Amino acid sequence: MQLKTPLYECHKRHKGKMVEFAGYLLPVQYEQGVIKEHLAVREKCGLFDVSHMTELFLEGEDALKNIQKIFANDFAETKIGQVKYTTMLNEDGGIVDDMVIYKFSDTKYMVVGNAANHEKDYNWIKSHLFGNCTLTDRTNDYAQLALQGPASTEILKKLTEESNIPAKYYTFLEGKIAGLDCIISQTGYTGELGYELYTAPHNAVKLWDELIQAGKDFGLIPCGLGARDTLRLEAAMPLYGHEMTDDITPLEAKLNFSVKLNKEDFIGKTALEKRMDSSRVLAGFKITGKGIVREQNDMFIDGKKVGFSTSGTHAPYFGYPIALGYIDKQYSAIGTKVIFKVRGREVEAEVTATPFYKRSKK
Repeated sequence: MQLKTPLYECHKRHKGKMVEFAGYLLPVQYEQGVIKEHLAVREKCGLFDVSHMTELFLEGEDALKNIQKIFANDFAETKIGQVKYTTMLNEDGGIVDDMVIYKFSDTKYMVVGNAANHEKDYNWIKSHLFGNCTLTDRTNDYAQLALQGPASTEILKKLTEESNIPAKYYTFLEGKIAGLDCIISQTGYTGELGYELYTAPHNAVKLWDELIQAGKDFGLIPCGLGARDTLRLEAAMPLYGHEMTDDITPLEAKLNFSVKLNKEDFIGKTALEKRMDSSRVLAGFKITGKGIVREQNDMFIDGKKVGFSTSGTHAPYFGYPIALGYIDKQYSAIGTKVIFKVRGREVEAEVTATPFYKRSKK
């Protein structure tokens, strides 16, 4: 059965092209198309429906102990109102999922995970709980909207007091936007300044409409899954099922910041320490030949297979194609020339620095 988010009718009203994603019907793009949506986020602002994301709550006296055991990052010094990115590993050091965790209090945390891994994440955490700690799936209690782009702060200022807007990256507040109760975090998946707003499902349409109206003078437009993917790829942000899988470690995926090997034992730590010297690493590629590299295209140097692609697209901001992929470490130096085999054709590329796009902090 295909699920609909609380904003389904808004997408139809804005003439969104609906597709199935992680069990939900979501807009892949609107009338203006992916490139215009992408550039709106880079230059002005875009509004996304991300209500399909998973929200799980860990609560109780032993909530922190459970988080320290189940997740690879270190939350011992995390303050109330902070958000932290982490990976969750299996016993072999592979990635079960990546998520962000919100600290509401010493005994209450919200874990936001990928929609495609909803059941998998819930079952994994549930099977490893101990002590005084409960796990509650509250995904259906929230609609989530992502307001992304340079104008996002100014748009929010039209709908709320500045004191309700988180001033620092990866922090959150609870307040009202357009008079509606929200969790407001300065987070996102686009490489831009932006906010993610969690509200009750029955408030979602009003919040969407108020944001669209407030953003008219700032060039705000609705954006779909297509632009979400091209934006995250330009920012070299990994996507589960592509750059991350149950077989890939966070160290191979260049997610070292999501792992703290110096903290007490956590699931996957022992295996990860044994896999420190993996021969492969995630790298970025600028496509210099004709063609677009997609996922799972094999990569060669002098006829020898040296890796494979995990994601690829035409990068609207740069005007040329880019890709992410795993390459043997010995060939990972920036500037190394490679060949991707794409549907029987050879496409030239070279290793390049990531992220491909990094916003100015002016």
